[in-house]
Amino acid sequence: MRLAQDNIQVPYGYEPPVDSRKGILVYYDTFEHATDKELDQAVDLMHNMSFKKLVLYPLHESTAKRMSEDAVRPYYKRLDMLHDWRRSIDESGVVIEGLEGKRKKYTPIDSALRHLTETYGKPLFLLLSPETASMFASYDSFEPWITRIRLLLTSGPSASQMHPRLVKYAHRWNVVGEQVDVSEQ
Repeated sequence: MRLAQDNIQVPYGYEPPVDSRKGILVYYDTFEHATDKELDQAVDLMHNMSFKKLVLYPLHESTAKRMSEDAVRPYYKRLDMLHDWRRSIDESGVVIEGLEGKRKKYTPIDSALRHLTETYGKPLFLLLSPETASMFASYDSFEPWITRIRLLLTSGPSASQMHPRLVKYAHRWNVVGEQVDVSEQ
């Protein structure tokens, strides 16, 4: 049995610094109509709420087609737009997730969330539009997931948009701009 060769010596009583950054912010969207300003606001949210990373999760067109009737550009065009924006800001905390590009087919949200928690860790915060949040709330997998993640909505949902499960779990989501306690996770 061989011991590790890269031992480190620290002074007596040394305690490693506490990481003030907590959690991963995942922007789950088609990014069909996303502007540079909205993406910049997501980066500002990452810094203001002290998240470790901002993960942009663009949906494949087959996933977007099942979730909404809106037509979207091909996946690679939206991905190119995100990569161009990413290069222009030169931010190391922003990651573009390519799972849906590898699969090239419909990916259920619970599979995506499972992949994100395994890859990036916990706690996980999902940044969603109110429409996507209501759609997510309509799925059977919503109730098991909402207890493990927090939702951040890009704007306040109207009463007609809100799914009853979203109303039931109102304590597990916030609208961006409202104060959120990251330690609640």
